[in-house]
Amino acid sequence: MLELVDVHKVYRVGTFGTGTRHAVRGVSFDVQPGEVVSLIGESGSGKSTIGRMVLRLLTASSGAVRFEGTDVTTLRHRGLRDYYRHVQGVFQDPFSSYNPIFKVDRTFETLRRSYFPKVAGTSWRERVDEAVESVGLVPAEVLGKFPHQLSGGQLQRLLIARALLLDLRLLVADEIISMLDASTRIDVLNLLGDLKARGLGILFVTHDLSLGSYVSDKVVILHQGRVVERGRTAAVFADPKHPYTRTLLASVPQLDRRWEDVEADEERRAAELGDRCLYHEHVGDDAHALGLAEVAPEHLVGCFRTGADDPCPAGAAARAGTG
Repeated sequence: MLELVDVHKVYRVGTFGTGTRHAVRGVSFDVQPGEVVSLIGESGSGKSTIGRMVLRLLTASSGAVRFEGTDVTTLRHRGLRDYYRHVQGVFQDPFSSYNPIFKVDRTFETLRRSYFPKVAGTSWRERVDEAVESVGLVPAEVLGKFPHQLSGGQLQRLLIARALLLDLRLLVADEIISMLDASTRIDVLNLLGDLKARGLGILFVTHDLSLGSYVSDKVVILHQGRVVERGRTAAVFADPKHPYTRTLLASVPQLDRRWEDVEADEERRAAELGDRCLYHEHVGDDAHALGLAEVAPEHLVGCFRTGADDPCPAGAAARAGTG
């Protein structure tokens, strides 16, 4: 359904735009109907930039973002409007998606004017009520209210209800529960599970590995704008291959284990791998460092190299052997 192929995003920076900054480097993955794919990484890893490129809020510098075979980077005007009928996004701060001087009903009314101008008022209200009920809210308790009169969780679910009024096939959920309290988070996560069961594809952007593990079928681990590891969630989390992924997982508090035990496990795994780069072991020392190698079924890992000043241990070993 959704496919990213070798996507890059480069920003001009510095005085008069003479410098460049690579926010996303050669990212490729796909999202299928009824599947949740989590983009996981620390702040600045490029995950939100990828989500915004999927939503066409940003334009990719190179590469392709395809939705059902169509490269969305080429869409204009009516084609882009039709694209938004099937692809919608919900973002971190729900309050920023509403105008504080208007009641939340206006959010639905703007959708009606854009996509359903011929639907009568009574029929439209029935559709809205049905969509609001489908996300676990009571229409009489939330419609007709101003944004400040509702909780963040209610506002997030209303945004999802708004998206469901369209012929929605893909939802980009960008850190949608990071500002919610713990009791509300599970409600929104369970709602995403319900949407997945209906056949909706979900791109879930998060920095929280525990959330990614809870909701996703596949994970994409990002570091400095590139994919360092991806695959089925169970495979990646049970046996992480890249040192960055292992560092992320080791940083997650575990109720059933002490910190010292987690550190000991990571030290053992690091000792086992040493300076080995599993990417180069599978595809050769001269391979392109932005690629991925399949080290196990549905489990891919990138080169250990993380930047221009960080040479890959495998490559360094190869050069030493020929020098």
